[in-house]
Amino acid sequence: MKRLLKWFEHPLHAAYAAIAAILIIGGLGSLTDAPRQDRDWMPYLARTPDVTITGDHFSVTPVSDWSYDASGDTDERFTDASYDISSVRNIWFMLEPQPGSQLAAHTLLIFEFPGDRLLGVTIEARLEANEGYDALKGLFNAYELAYHWATARDLLVRRSVMLGHEVFVYPVEIDEHEKRLLLRNLLERTQSLETQPRFYNTVTSNCTNELAKAAGMSWTPSYVFTGRSDDYLFRNHIIPGRNFDEAHANSDMTQFVRALNAAPSNEFDHELLAELRRRFQVS
Repeated sequence: MKRLLKWFEHPLHAAYAAIAAILIIGGLGSLTDAPRQDRDWMPYLARTPDVTITGDHFSVTPVSDWSYDASGDTDERFTDASYDISSVRNIWFMLEPQPGSQLAAHTLLIFEFPGDRLLGVTIEARLEANEGYDALKGLFNAYELAYHWATARDLLVRRSVMLGHEVFVYPVEIDEHEKRLLLRNLLERTQSLETQPRFYNTVTSNCTNELAKAAGMSWTPSYVFTGRSDDYLFRNHIIPGRNFDEAHANSDMTQFVRALNAAPSNEFDHELLAELRRRFQVS
């Protein structure tokens, strides 16, 4: 017993034990319910994306391109996207820290294509109308899982302007094959949800570890304590830079995005990429 108590004195050991307990409890919940597509969803997540992949080519519809101000959404516009997987140029990792916490954050990816065009994917708890998010409830099959595709303007302005949160955008430094494979895997995972809905889970199927699964990355506590995921990626040479503090400072796009709020998506993409390339010396 003393040896067991001593083992728990180490902070990481205690964290691992807590995660294991959560996984077991959450897993028990999955035995008593089934995910569904036919709920009264929040409008932003109401439309299930339709993905078509034909060889190297793909299309996604709908792609949300909503507009926002500090009071909420001002225009609920949807569009579609169509590109070749092999044409993806760069991938950008966005981190949105949860106010008041260093451990929790929302993360998403933005894919860059020729002509300075951007397409993003955010993985979220698919909330019902008038439903709020609660991390504890997310352990017990309270929410379905959503893969939501959107313009960069929608994703970044929604968070920095409407929610008033900080947004940090980093380049992802992986090879060309890995970029294409990651994009294809996320498209295929989106496809699967059209016919086989799944539950969101705060620990096992959240915004960050769903991305990590698609990338074929090994599990790490940073996929649960998502506020530290950028630091983890830097330490593993996926986010480039001389040191993390410099990379983190360069990635703070909060004020820049707020200043671009009124720009149409094509202009937003061009200006955002120009600034990111300047800060990170990415071609």
